[in-house]
Amino acid sequence: MVSDRIEREIVIEAPAEQVWAALLEPEFWLGEADPTGVEVGEGSRLVSEHTEYGTFPQLIEKLDPHRYLAYRWASAFPGEEPAAGNSTLVEFTLTEESGTTRLRVVESGFAALAASEETRRGAVDDNTGGWEQVLDEVKQKVEKRQA
Repeated sequence: MVSDRIEREIVIEAPAEQVWAALLEPEFWLGEADPTGVEVGEGSRLVSEHTEYGTFPQLIEKLDPHRYLAYRWASAFPGEEPAAGNSTLVEFTLTEESGTTRLRVVESGFAALAASEETRRGAVDDNTGGWEQVLDEVKQKVEKRQA
């Protein structure tokens, strides 16, 4: 049976407002797509583009500035709009701790994907490694700005 969720977190040597700012930069969301005119906000539809993996529409569901951001995407179904049966929910939670920020990501809903066990397992495996890389990139970017 495929795990339904991925949970990862990292501590970043910066205040939450700076980590939050990095999460709202269009480049964080778009991969190789042109960020011109893109705004990240509740209800936004963003489309990331990756030569190797395809395109991924993402729908921002909720923002609580400097604390919480949630979006839906169909990472196992490149090019498809996020909907029931093909998407997972990604939640970022920021917790400030004495001048540092704990950034936590939880992606859930893999067990409900309308796909084969192999496809669901592949999505969990791919995204588990992907979140480690993404969190590391955010940490490096924000901490470099601090230096």
